[in-house]
This record gives sequence, C-alpha cells and structure tokens, in this order.
Amino acid sequence: MKGLKMIRKEKNLNQLKVALDLNISREALSHYENGKREPSLAMLNKMSEYFNVSIDYLINAKEFVKK
Repeated sequence: MKGLKMIRKEKNLNQLKVALDLNISREALSHYENGKREPSLAMLNKMSEYFNVSIDYLINAKEFVKK
C-alpha cells in the first residue's frame, strides 16, 4: 500500500482524521500503510473514493497505464 501513506501526507491529513472518516481504527490504517494488514476490497473502494485516486494508485503509488 505504497500510495496510501503518500496520498494521505500529500493531502496533509493525519492518520486519526482519515481513520475516523473511514470508520476504522487509527491502528488499522497504520497497519494498511505499513503492509502489516491488507484492506478488504470494500475498504479499498472506500479509500479510493475518499482520496479520489484509483485502487491501483493506493497499492502501487502510480496510476494504471494501459499499454
């Protein structure tokens, strides 16, 4: 989840704010950011909508490019 932490910091949001907005614990968000836990597909969709980025960006820190 390379992009999750990057986009959160880029938008100047702290973990607690994002966690509260997504209705998860700050600890869960920290685990997602550090790769200790993987979010469900539903949570990936929610985070994608929240940050207005693709799921691919959240996972790989870059947008999907069709070749």
